[in-house]
Amino acid sequence: MSTTTPPEATAQKPVTPQVLEALNRGPAPRRGKRRPLASLASHGILTVASLIALFPIAWLVYLSLGPDKDDYLHPGGIWHKMTFSNYSFVLQHTGFFDWMKSSLIVSLGTTVIGVFVAATTGYAVSRMRFPGYKKFMWVLLVTQMFPIAVLIVPMYQILSDLQLIDSYLGLVLVYCSTAVPYSAWLLKGYFDTIPFEIDEAGRVDGLTPFGTFFRLILPLAKPGLAVAAFYNFITAFGEVAFASTFMLDDSKYTFAVGLQSFVSEHDAQRNLMAATAVLVAIPVSAFFYLVQKNLVTGLTAGGTKG
Repeated sequence: MSTTTPPEATAQKPVTPQVLEALNRGPAPRRGKRRPLASLASHGILTVASLIALFPIAWLVYLSLGPDKDDYLHPGGIWHKMTFSNYSFVLQHTGFFDWMKSSLIVSLGTTVIGVFVAATTGYAVSRMRFPGYKKFMWVLLVTQMFPIAVLIVPMYQILSDLQLIDSYLGLVLVYCSTAVPYSAWLLKGYFDTIPFEIDEAGRVDGLTPFGTFFRLILPLAKPGLAVAAFYNFITAFGEVAFASTFMLDDSKYTFAVGLQSFVSEHDAQRNLMAATAVLVAIPVSAFFYLVQKNLVTGLTAGGTKG
């Protein structure tokens, strides 16, 4: 027995203008795949942005190769008389290595002490609900609103009473007072992304709150700790106002203060300053290389909570 299909069932559906437009455009790109024009535009924008970011560094390196202090006024002539004499002079006839020692002591001390205090503070506020914990975090934020010019005088008086003027410890404590509040906020946001069940599991296994923090939480918070460490290091390494006020001995100057010795009221050795600035960037670049694996993760993780 055969069946026949009604004519209306076999009739084709009319083609709408929307369908014709979609056919003319061609197949849609797969999810996550950009169109060639959009990809070219994004790569072009990123290339231009990279060149803009790298130009000051390349220009500084170029000026550091000029043998005369006034070469920056006529940069075109540097190309024909490039020399590394500025670098050899800085390394042999200035206090470069004393500046490096002071900068590393102060920066690494600020990093270790600052990250430890910020991590314990951020963890306590993230996990414990003690009276006034919200106000405490806002107080930390308010401390960042005072300008350096207002803080120098009272800090100088405090350090003088503690006999910490012209000491590395005094400068480290000053830098921690400015770096810890921001680092505590940053790490508090990162600790919020770590499940609270991990803390409960640690207590079930018999760990104390400090044991849970050091053995379970800190290993998981490496990206956040890397960001806080980098921020503390940069804060101490490049600061000028506090270092020039609280450090009186020339041998204890940091890099940022030592650079000022190339500029006086009647003279400015900008070629030596440029060479020193290039050498100063080496420790910072090395520290960035050590933490760069976790840096991007730590910068973005705290902002995804919620």
